[in-house]
Amino acid sequence: MSRRVFLAFSPLVLLIFPVITLAQSSSAAPAATAQTAPATQAQIQALQQAVAHAQSAGDNAWMLVSAALVLLMTGPGLALFYGGLVRKKNILGTMMQSFAMMALVTILWAFVGYSLAFGHGDAFIGGLEHVFLRGVSLSPNPDYAPTIPEQTYMIYQLMFAIITPALITGAFAERMKFSAMALFLSLWSIFVYCPMAHMVWGVGGLLNAAGGALPSLDFAGGTVVHITSGVSALVCALYLGKRVGYPHTAMPPHSMVLSFIGACLLWVGWFGFNAGSALAANSLATSAFVNTHFATATAALGWTIFEWFHNGKPTALGAISGAVAGLVAITPASGFVQPMAALLIGLLAGFVCSFMVFKVKSWFGYDDSLDAFGVHGAGGTLGAVLTGFFATMVINPVYGKGMATGAIDGHWMQVLHQLAGVGVAWAISIVGTLILLFVVDKVIGLRVSREDEIAGLDLSQHGEEGYDFNT
Repeated sequence: MSRRVFLAFSPLVLLIFPVITLAQSSSAAPAATAQTAPATQAQIQALQQAVAHAQSAGDNAWMLVSAALVLLMTGPGLALFYGGLVRKKNILGTMMQSFAMMALVTILWAFVGYSLAFGHGDAFIGGLEHVFLRGVSLSPNPDYAPTIPEQTYMIYQLMFAIITPALITGAFAERMKFSAMALFLSLWSIFVYCPMAHMVWGVGGLLNAAGGALPSLDFAGGTVVHITSGVSALVCALYLGKRVGYPHTAMPPHSMVLSFIGACLLWVGWFGFNAGSALAANSLATSAFVNTHFATATAALGWTIFEWFHNGKPTALGAISGAVAGLVAITPASGFVQPMAALLIGLLAGFVCSFMVFKVKSWFGYDDSLDAFGVHGAGGTLGAVLTGFFATMVINPVYGKGMATGAIDGHWMQVLHQLAGVGVAWAISIVGTLILLFVVDKVIGLRVSREDEIAGLDLSQHGEEGYDFNT
C-alpha cells in the first residue's frame, strides 16, 4: 500500500523539489552578495589607489628628470656657451657667474623666493606663508600640480629662478666686479623675478591665465624668464657702458668649441624647460617637446640664411645663436601651439633675432657683450606675442573645453593680453633693474677698474687663469 502511495505522489515531489531548491538559493543570494560586496568595493578602491600612485610616480619621475635638465642648462650649458664666447682671460670669471647663481639663488629660494613667487598674496607678489619652505611638504599642492609632491614642484621652479639671472650676465660680460654681480643678481632675483613669476604663474597673479585680470599665456617662461632677463641685460649694458676698446678692438670668441658644446647642452636641457612645464608625463608634455625641437631647428636655419646673405658665409656661431633664439621664442608657446606653428615661430625668431644682433645693435652702438638682449629680450617678446596668435584649444584648452584660446581660434583679445603681459615684463625689468644697479653702484661699485679689465676677470677677480700654457 505504502509503495503505491509513494509512486502516486512521486511526480508531485519531483515538481516541488526544484521550486524549494530555487527558493532557498534565492533567499541565500542576498546574504552572499552582502558578504562579497565589501570585498569587491575594497578591491575597486585598492585598484584606484594603485592607479593614482602609478600616475604620481610617473609624473614625479618625469618632473625630477626635468628639473635636472633645467639645471643642466645653467651649468654646464650656459656656462660653456657664454664662457667660449668671451676672451680667454675672462672664461673662468664668466663661468663663475653662472655657477654662483646655482648656489646663491638656491639659498634665496629656500629662504623667501619660493614663497614670494608661489605663496598666496595679491595680484603682484606672493605672501610669506612658505618662508624657509614652511608648509612645503611631500604632499601635492592642488593649486599648482596635483600629482607630484610640492617639494618637486618647488625644486623644479627653482631651476628657472637660477638660470634667469644667469642669462643677464651675458650683457655685462668682461667688465662687472664679481661682488657687484653677486649682490645685484641676488637682489634682482627677489625684486624682479619673484614678482613676475607670481604675476604669471602664481595663484591670483595679475597675468595668470587661470583667473588673472589680464590672462597672459606663458607656458614655460617667455615673459617670466626671457623678457625679464633680456630687457634687464640691455639696461645693464647701457648703465655700465662699453668694454675698453669696444667697438674698435676685435673681441672674437676665444673657443667656439666650448660654445658649441654649451649650445647643444642648452638644446637638450630645454626639453626639461618646456616639456617639463606640463607638470606631468602626459600628452601636453609630448606636444611641448615636439614644438621645442621643431622651432629650434627652423630658427637655426633662419639665422644661418640671414647671416649667409649678410656676411657671405654661414658660421657655427650663427647656427648655435639661431638655435638658442628658437628655444627662447617657442618657450611661451610650446604648450599651446601645433607643430607647424612652432616651425614658423622658430623661423621668424631666427630672422628677427639675427637682425637685432647684426643691424639694431650696430645702429645704436650699445655693448651687449654676448647678445643677451638680441636673443632673449627680442626672442622672448616675439614668442610671447606670437603665442597669442597661434595658441589653440586643440592643444591646450586653458580657458575650458570648447573655449577659444588664441587668435587662430577666433579669440583675438588674447593678442592684446599678450601685449599687456609683454608690457608689464618690460616695465618691471627696466624700472627694477635701474633701481638695483644704482643702489649697488653706490654701495660697492659695479665696474672693475680699467687695469683689472685689461688684465681680465680671471686674474683680477679670482686670482687664477682658465688656461696655463706654461705647463
